Amino acid sequence: MDDHTRDPSVGPPTGNPTGWRADEERWEHGTLRRATVHGVALYNAGEFHESHDCFEVEWYNYGSGTVESKFLHGMVQVAAGAYKHFDFENDDGMCSLFETALQYLHGVPNDFYGVDVLDVRTHLTNALGDPAVLDEWRIELDGDRPEAGPADYEYAEAVE
Repeated sequence: MDDHTRDPSVGPPTGNPTGWRADEERWEHGTLRRATVHGVALYNAGEFHESHDCFEVEWYNYGSGTVESKFLHGMVQVAAGAYKHFDFENDDGMCSLFETALQYLHGVPNDFYGVDVLDVRTHLTNALGDPAVLDEWRIELDGDRPEAGPADYEYAEAVE
């Protein structure tokens, strides 16, 4: 584990997702969890550009081919695809980004850092055939679908 991805201030999850070291009561990569919490909340609030930025800045901490890199790169593509769909009504662009996201998310554990990755993959796949499935979909984190608050916006602003 790299010291630069530690963040002891990041709290525990609900449950025991991949990435949580229950025996040590800490995240393997606390900064990844922090970026994920903010990125998911911002996505769920329709702040796709800001969500993208949260995942992207953390993605740079991991080497190519790692599960962390694949997850974060996939989530960057998810946010970018939603941005194409909702902000630009460009469903061809959304499909291209979602297809890439599915490639990156292939093999990522179903409950990675609290994100229901299986649900993400399912919704991306369904959106390729019917983009309207995105209208009511929110990403699940720790069994909930969090909405953004002031701390999420502050985080996104700090990483821009």
